Amino acid sequence: MRRIDALVIGLGIFIAGGLAYVGLQLVGVDSQQAGIWSQAVLVVIGLIGWVSTYVYRAVNNNMTYHQQREDYEQAFFQKRLDELTPEELAKIQAEIEQEKPSQM
Repeated sequence: MRRIDALVIGLGIFIAGGLAYVGLQLVGVDSQQAGIWSQAVLVVIGLIGWVSTYVYRAVNNNMTYHQQREDYEQAFFQKRLDELTPEELAKIQAEIEQEKPSQM
């Protein structure tokens, strides 16, 4: 997430809270109760929203740690592959070709 995205989300939440407050006052709720209820609604919606995005990312393995680990493993294996001599690479490829028919 970029910094501007975080600022826009924060501004949106601030505006939503103000609109909820004004809306509750227009319905006839006194200002103190309107403030309490608008804060409660924003906290509950924000909490449910954050938890739902967290669960979604956790279920889909889209967490920052998981992504960093995959990137590290990919770079590690690519480095190991680049360090192999052509003879070692040919030997590994021959072993893989021998294992393919036995797996089917």
